[in-house]
Amino acid sequence: MKFARPVIVLIGLIVVWQIVVTLTGVQPFILPPPMKVAETLVHRFDVIWPHAQITALEIVLGIVTGTLVGTMSALLMTYFAPARRWLLPVLVISQAVPVFALAPLLVLWLGYGLISKIAMATLIIYFPVTASFFDGLRRTDPGFLDLARTMNASRWTTLTRIRIPAAMPALASGLRVAAAVAPIGAIIGEWVGSSAGLGYLMLHANGRMQIDLLFAALAVLATLAIVLYFAVDIALKRALNWLPDTNPSSD
Repeated sequence: MKFARPVIVLIGLIVVWQIVVTLTGVQPFILPPPMKVAETLVHRFDVIWPHAQITALEIVLGIVTGTLVGTMSALLMTYFAPARRWLLPVLVISQAVPVFALAPLLVLWLGYGLISKIAMATLIIYFPVTASFFDGLRRTDPGFLDLARTMNASRWTTLTRIRIPAAMPALASGLRVAAAVAPIGAIIGEWVGSSAGLGYLMLHANGRMQIDLLFAALAVLATLAIVLYFAVDIALKRALNWLPDTNPSSD
């Protein structure tokens, strides 16, 4: 039943899509019917799949890089006041400046290859990872910290045995958000400048009025994003299996 509901919702959306196309008589170059998109996905899969692999690689590397940079930033802000004074403005600016405004600069500086797309994905997930982990680190139960001081625990022991485990639930929430938004950074980078990837394929399909191919690429991108999110969610649940699940409903 857990997986049946999303499938039912998906089927329902496809049915509504088909009804809209049938009732409005909209032209296929504006909104193609679901079956046409499915046929294109099957017949052009050999074209779509290599682009999907590139986009998936950009997203995964972006998440890894963003997580490393974000967690290190959070640790620096927690333990070093000067670093906190310098990094907090950067954290705010990373969200205040629209990603679209930075994408052309990153492509100009880093080129049209993977690096600029990884940088885009890293930039877009930097805030949720850093903010969530930093918040978790500074909200450690004071009783645990008092006990560590009473036991003469070193700073390193306090960090690894108390602060980081206590902050893991907050970090897990940030990583789930990161997994959901990381594809946005990669796709924006591909739209601005690239020679491969699903964003590149979608842009060119749109320019050539191949809307069925655009929708097929979009469907593959959505599938990648959903698979990535659930993979991260399952990995986090297994890594943090010591945390109680207090969800009031199990249905």
